[in-house]
Amino acid sequence: MSKKNHVDIISEDNAKPFQPPKIFKEKALVNDEKPYREAEKDRLAFWAKKADNLQWSKKWEQVLDDSNPPYFKWFVNGKLNVSANCLDRHVENGLSDKKAILFEGEEGDTISLTYAKLLKEVNKFCNVLSDLGVARGDAVTIWMPMIPEAVVAMLACTRIGAVHSVVFGGFSPDALKDRILDSRSKLLVTADGANRKGKVLPMKGMAEEALQLCPSIEKVVIVERAGSDYEVTEGRDLLWKDLMKNADENFSPAEMDAEDPLFILYSSGTTGKPKGILHTTAGYLVGVNTTHRYVFDHHEDDIYWCTADIGWVTGHSYIVYGPLSNGSTVFIYEGTPDYPNRDRFWELIEKYKITVFYTAPTAIRSFMRWGNHFPAGHDLSSLRLLGSVGEPINPEAWLWYHEHIGKTKCPIVDTWWQTETGMIMITPLPGLTPLKPGSATKAFPGIDVDVVDDQGYSTGPGQRGFLVIKTPWPAMLRTLYEDHERYEHTYWKQYPGLYFTGDGAWKDSDGYLWIMGRVDDVLNVSGHRIGTMEVESALVDHQSVAEAAVIGKVHEIKGHAITAFVTLKEGVDGSEELLKELKTHVGKKIGAIARPEEIFFTYELPKTRSGKIMRRLLRDIAEQRDLGDVTTLMDPQVVKAIKNNYSDK
Repeated sequence: MSKKNHVDIISEDNAKPFQPPKIFKEKALVNDEKPYREAEKDRLAFWAKKADNLQWSKKWEQVLDDSNPPYFKWFVNGKLNVSANCLDRHVENGLSDKKAILFEGEEGDTISLTYAKLLKEVNKFCNVLSDLGVARGDAVTIWMPMIPEAVVAMLACTRIGAVHSVVFGGFSPDALKDRILDSRSKLLVTADGANRKGKVLPMKGMAEEALQLCPSIEKVVIVERAGSDYEVTEGRDLLWKDLMKNADENFSPAEMDAEDPLFILYSSGTTGKPKGILHTTAGYLVGVNTTHRYVFDHHEDDIYWCTADIGWVTGHSYIVYGPLSNGSTVFIYEGTPDYPNRDRFWELIEKYKITVFYTAPTAIRSFMRWGNHFPAGHDLSSLRLLGSVGEPINPEAWLWYHEHIGKTKCPIVDTWWQTETGMIMITPLPGLTPLKPGSATKAFPGIDVDVVDDQGYSTGPGQRGFLVIKTPWPAMLRTLYEDHERYEHTYWKQYPGLYFTGDGAWKDSDGYLWIMGRVDDVLNVSGHRIGTMEVESALVDHQSVAEAAVIGKVHEIKGHAITAFVTLKEGVDGSEELLKELKTHVGKKIGAIARPEEIFFTYELPKTRSGKIMRRLLRDIAEQRDLGDVTTLMDPQVVKAIKNNYSDK
């Protein structure tokens, strides 16, 4: 649909796009428009062809069943097993001795698992699960640090036909409890503790708080990772090492239907009941296998590092299932980028000769703030491709990443997708797509997205609107676990026939997509729609600013008043002069309407342990509401400091 509508027009930056380097383009898997042409000609034939890259025990009868929207089915009646596609077929095809996982712990300990060894470990844990009474269709909760055993546990669940629910290791006992209760898991896999910046997070002790209210849990398997003391409940608690010691190294993978549940992943929402996002087997694997291969330009000799946590969808799709289904070598690091020193990531890239590096804009902005001398002190010449995930990346961070990490020779794949989409949806193809800093560029081949107005009509270039997906895609969520009504209401009621992403966006004259962030982060200032991301990007564009978070404070006249919380670069002092300068700077970059009414300097922004800025807490502070749960924060003291500072103003 198209229709003229009265919305704000965003002016375009005429900066020349960054072309793929010639040497990269020559070796790239995709360096022409063929995939786009194939998908445009016949979208379902395109996905069927990609599905042929996997190993099926029974071929599907229908690519897509769309007879009962929004409950779509992909590769109908096809049979396969996810772990067999990630392990067995590579071993059978001569990759037994290829490294599947390279692991380094926070304290420098290392583990290397070949595909043959990883298969044996997975088979052993399958036999453990089976002996403990876990069967096809049962739910298993995994609450673990970033260690190889977490990957083994996930793959074992897929092999046996159990449904895994991985919970981010930094979540609180309450969050763990809610997720166990909702999925009715019968087994928990956890660790004694997690290493965190030289300290130990007592995971088993914390899990015990949750387990007192989780009657469905029959057994708890404990990996002794951190040497943390913990209490043992006889008959329930079992040690991973004891169970694995004599376990059989053979286990035949279960033949799973294409639409059998694969995993539940709960949204990291901070209020209300968490959403149990349900993904199924074949469509998900086709989606992540294809996107990993094309977006990251998979080469056999790559050493690939995605810095996400295993507990988020990025960890599922682009640490485990996408890379391993392509036979990649995956690097996993247990710790944080600033321990024991702020050059830890660059040290690891140099040591392991990482070729593909996929991280979050939040991390990139932290690297910027810490200083150029940290990456400059290491040999990063092994890198050939960089990626960005988790939120829109502001142009300044993109340019810094390109110059100081990629040394101007590495394309950057700025990817947009969601827990719900399962797979990357909007992205450059690095050997083909000209890059514009801050834009995720265009939809992946076979994906049909649009930007629409309030009535669902397509917007024109430069017009703000809502990002929607127009046709089903293979890795899409199938429902919210045991909550079909919420699934329909959340994603499909806003625009009938279209999937509502919840993100604001606009298209430029080249058709490139610019994501503005969540719609609830789009402010209405005196009738003008202003994305918080736009204001944050303008603030970070200033030479003194390292990071910024913008929220809308309810205003009885304007609707929203823009309030900004700003972290300055090291060595920069906050002053009244700088406050005025920043307000003026935003006005010049966007317009007077976007000029923040309030700016507060803070030493850090409140972030979850995965690095996401908790703007909800900043809104609570600005509007003097009681704060919600802060247990998911990396540093709860940050909120206290901001609240005290805000109250003093």
